[in-house]
This record gives sequence, C-alpha cells and structure tokens, in this order.
Amino acid sequence: MHFGPKEAAEFAESLRINILDTHGVSVILCPPFLALKSVFDVVNGSELKVGAQNMHWEEAGAFTGEITGAMIKETGAEYVILGHSERRHVFGESDDWINKKVHRSLKTGLIPILCVGEKIEEREANETEKVIARQLRRGLKGLSKVEMDTVIVAYEPVWAIGTGLTASPQQAADVHAFIRSALKTLFDGDVAESTWILYGGSVKPDNTQGLLSNKDIDGALVGGASMTLEAFKGIIDEAGAID
Repeated sequence: MHFGPKEAAEFAESLRINILDTHGVSVILCPPFLALKSVFDVVNGSELKVGAQNMHWEEAGAFTGEITGAMIKETGAEYVILGHSERRHVFGESDDWINKKVHRSLKTGLIPILCVGEKIEEREANETEKVIARQLRRGLKGLSKVEMDTVIVAYEPVWAIGTGLTASPQQAADVHAFIRSALKTLFDGDVAESTWILYGGSVKPDNTQGLLSNKDIDGALVGGASMTLEAFKGIIDEAGAID
C-alpha cells in the first residue's frame, strides 16, 4: 500500500531510464491497483512488465471493493500475485479462495504468481514442509500440466517478510528443492524443472547473489527494497551478474 498513480509512474520512469539493459533478468513491477495503468503506460515498450498484487476469483459481480482479472488485463498488466502471506494471514484468505483465484487468473490470461510460506511457529515446530505441501496441493488443485507452464511459485517465509530477517541461502535452497520435488509429485518432472520458483523475504542487493546462485532459486519476490531505486536496481544488477 505504497505509491499512488503519480508517484508510481515517476518511480517506474526512473527505473526504466536507469535500467536500459536488464541483462536477461525478467523484471515485473506490481504496484497498487490504482497505479497499474500509469505504470504500464511508462514501461510499455521496454523490458519491464507489470503485475497486480491481488484479484477476485469471480468474473464479475456484487463484490464491493474487489477487482476482477479482466479489469487488471485492461490496464496492460500481465501478472498477478496470489496468496501473498499478508492476504493469507492478515485478511484470512484460504487455500480454497487462492485456488479459485489461480484458476480465474489463467482463464483471464494473467500469469499467476502463487505465494507459499510458513510462519515462525510452524518453522520452529518443524512443519515447514507440511505447510508448503498443503499450500501447493490446494493452491494448484485442478490445474493441468499445460496450465502449469505459465504458473510462477514464490516461497516467502512469513517470518522473513518486513522483519529484516532473511532465510540463509541454505534454508532457502532446502525449501526450494522441496517445492520442486513437490511439483514433481503433483505433476511430473518436466513441470518441476520448468516452473520458476522465486524467493521472497527481505531480499537486498547484498544477499541477492547468495540466494539466486542456487540452482533451485529462479528469482526474487522483492518487498521493501523495491521501493527505492538504488536498492531495486542493485538487486536487478546482482541478479544479472549471475552466470
């Protein structure tokens, strides 16, 4: 809940000017709903893409305050974040709701970024894999292997979001490897290998390479560091420097 249409457009313009070459890194900006169109207008024609932070699972209807996938598409956005930890744990969204959103996003032509992750008490109880497996199984329920071609998964340990804490490269690598094995069980090896799995949780320029150098970590879901040009550009540069 940062950056209105004007401020978001100014930030996107600065980012576009300062990142003339992303060095093969896919960059998706996910501003608040009201800023989607203004950001898209700024980055349209560049390598930068746009996504929304959430959406409703219905095609239309009397759901005051909600946004449909079609509305998001109309702004030019191509992606949508679903099941972010704040949607789950602040607003009480269930795995069933999130699964409906995944299906609707695909029907609408949006690429879903499905977030999964455990709370600190679940990690301390050694339930990380149990929680992640449940969120994946229920969140991806009913999807075909073909549909999985466009699904992105993001692992965001809830205890590392906005706290300054970051999973160690080994902790992140272990969970990402588990997610890939879970995808193999749910679908097959091809799906497991081809699915992008992002890490989100206090990603900064100085820990980007340590995290993304792991073969199972395909990118980052960046939070607070995405709101300053220097930090966000630093993360993109560090990611682009990885062989």
